[in-house]
Amino acid sequence: MPSLLPNRFLVRIAHRCPYVRAMPQTHHDNQPLLELPESARLENFSRLDGGTNFADVRLAWNEFGLGVQLTVAGKRQPLIGDASRPMVADGITLWIDTRDARTSHRASRFCHQFGLLAVGNPEDQDEPAFIPAKINRALQDAPLSSGSEVLLRRFQKKGSYRLDAFFPAATLTGYDPEQFPRLGVYYHVHDNELGSQYLGVNADFPFAEDPSLWEPLELVKVPPESKPASSG
Repeated sequence: MPSLLPNRFLVRIAHRCPYVRAMPQTHHDNQPLLELPESARLENFSRLDGGTNFADVRLAWNEFGLGVQLTVAGKRQPLIGDASRPMVADGITLWIDTRDARTSHRASRFCHQFGLLAVGNPEDQDEPAFIPAKINRALQDAPLSSGSEVLLRRFQKKGSYRLDAFFPAATLTGYDPEQFPRLGVYYHVHDNELGSQYLGVNADFPFAEDPSLWEPLELVKVPPESKPASSG
């Protein structure tokens, strides 16, 4: 008899989030905000449940905030987005808990929900959009960030697009990497053409409102390599 639970539900992974000093890189519209290394990819182990991925999601941190980089490949249709319906637009919804309190089934004021859309900006529909939202059933709501606080940029070429976003520390209530270097994280990549991709369990589980289903994110600051001892 097949299991009622997905295999990924039975495995809890602590994801390593590397330190990247140079972010955001520039404020010029034609330049990337981020260049995140391979080590910044959030591996979702979809193959454990027989799935495949169409998106590459990366996170990195520094003292000033968090950087998020989404790359979606394999598209043939135009991008679709509407700020009034972010969960059915092309993009990603990201959940961050700056305290990683995964023992609670209800969000605290340290829990955040952010939508990053490839298109659908209310002021210019062709531009990307940042959509902060309250978390359903939260014990306390985190303050909602304004679109002017978060840096967001899209790059597009045939068959793919990329979103770069930088969340300043001020937009992440409780963000304190020195005192709290372990966060909670979850993502849902949604695409009208390609479907959905999740960090862990799928929409059969209430991850959008239950932080206990999010996964731990360890903020890692790798020390510089030691110099070899001189001889003689």
